[in-house]
Amino acid sequence: MAQINVLDESTINKIAAGEVVERPVSVVKELVENAIDSGAKNISIEIRGGGIDYIRVTDNGSGIERDSIPNAFLRHATSKIRSIEDLMTVSSLGFRGEALSSIAAVCDVELMTKTADSILGYRYCIRGGRELSFDEAGVAEGTTVIARNLFFNTPARRKFLKSAMTEGSYITELIERLILSHPEISFKYTVNGAVKLSSNGLRDIMSDVYCVFGREVLDTLVDVSFSSENCSIYGYVGKPETARGNRNYELFFVNKRLVRSKILSSAVEEAYKPFLMLHKFPFVILYIDIPGEQLDVNVHPSKTEIRFMEERYVYNAVFDTVTEGVTRRELIPNAIINEEKSPDKVNESVYSENDAIPVPEPFESRKIEIFRQDAFKELNDHKQEFKPVQETLFSEGFLAEENKPKHRIIGQVFGTYWIIEFENKMYIIDQHAAHEKVLFERFSKQIEAGNVISQIISPPYIVTLTAAEETVLQQNLSLFEELGFSVEHFGGCEYALTSVPAELFRLSEQDYFLSIIDDLSVNLRLHEPKQVKDRIATMACKAAVKGNTTISYAEADALISELLSLDNPYNCPHGRPTIISFTNSDLDKMFKRIV
Repeated sequence: MAQINVLDESTINKIAAGEVVERPVSVVKELVENAIDSGAKNISIEIRGGGIDYIRVTDNGSGIERDSIPNAFLRHATSKIRSIEDLMTVSSLGFRGEALSSIAAVCDVELMTKTADSILGYRYCIRGGRELSFDEAGVAEGTTVIARNLFFNTPARRKFLKSAMTEGSYITELIERLILSHPEISFKYTVNGAVKLSSNGLRDIMSDVYCVFGREVLDTLVDVSFSSENCSIYGYVGKPETARGNRNYELFFVNKRLVRSKILSSAVEEAYKPFLMLHKFPFVILYIDIPGEQLDVNVHPSKTEIRFMEERYVYNAVFDTVTEGVTRRELIPNAIINEEKSPDKVNESVYSENDAIPVPEPFESRKIEIFRQDAFKELNDHKQEFKPVQETLFSEGFLAEENKPKHRIIGQVFGTYWIIEFENKMYIIDQHAAHEKVLFERFSKQIEAGNVISQIISPPYIVTLTAAEETVLQQNLSLFEELGFSVEHFGGCEYALTSVPAELFRLSEQDYFLSIIDDLSVNLRLHEPKQVKDRIATMACKAAVKGNTTISYAEADALISELLSLDNPYNCPHGRPTIISFTNSDLDKMFKRIV
């Protein structure tokens, strides 16, 4: 057996540091969270070389008392908790206790701090975990921490870092999320000498969304809110056209902490499901405030994952809130897309590096108030210019019942699309997607009401089942009756279908019946609402009139009228749009009549 050695303190600190400090963004996260917990209202972050060479975080918070400065760099030292019980109710962002100790173990750290009741401040330098100097200094109230030469003493870790540009992008994303999670704090973020992001700290979320994502996103957002005794939800949900290819823009802030949660993601995605295509994810920014005792924030070391005590309640609250937001306004997408800025570039700063507005440092107190006043005026100007205006759903517009006589069906093109003129817009409807949606809604409502209309088949259709399929059928006869099937034993392993759902009569009876048998054989979960809806959506797609099929004006008029009467006529059950629109001015621009 190999000899067992007791590691020296330096090695222990470096190992511990590896658990907290993975890359430059880890350092920035810890330092900024400490600044927020200190009560700072202005925080300045500067990085060089992607944060590998230089990181500076300055705040105007409470500062650190002289006697506490060396203790702040000891392992497991923290001002956030005193006992294990405090972990369950802690409301601060950082409390692990290893942060400054771990940072100091792998880079050169310089700390300057001053409290409000102290005449002078202090400058403390520590390198690789060893104290170098501790002196009085004339510094502003608050705290500045500078970290240089990350992983200078652990080259094996340093060589696994990515390029300075990539490491810097991780930090930029972090600052963007911090701006959104703390609208009451003014952030200034500088990269290689140029201001990249700056927020005004005016508690206006829309202003921060503008700062992070740009003006185009503002036009696609709908505000939502919900409040109860144990939970409040507020924020913004994007129109379906803002959908992305991943979950990076599902932003959840629980008690001001950015978190990942399967419960929250599932609730949001289920609410958006009727509006989005497969493998598309919504753009949402939701703020959830919930009592700390109803959360477990210790699921993950970085505190980015949480567990809710009342998961079903939170799920339902989020689902209902998002559903209300995405269904209460006009969602017909405009066919003309702004080509000046692609969706992938909406996270660029509002200001370029060349025209970045000068934002005061946290210690420049007189300039801060002037900046806030100017920023408030600028914010109001932006609101006047970019406030989104949308048609309401039923009081006016294309979907209003009183406007139906004003619709003019122009005709069908390509055997698939119907063109309708209304006021100053041209609407194009996909007949297959529209019919699919109508069939889906009809059949779903019949199932929910328990009065599915059946169509008698004469003569009956005979199907032959395997022993396993026969067992599934016998166990789920009541479900088939609810779906509109009448099934009789015909002898041996054969069964007679004497009636099928009338709404899906266009289908091959055998295909529809056997597909349900297959679903039940695989997962036995067709009784769940989600599984039932998925199967109905698939069957509606197969039963709907196809593209490249000519239908009469009367049939088209009846289909369009029924589509527009639905609660959600905008998308087929699989998320594809049923309607798009062109305005008169859109066509004028395309033909260069106006520029």
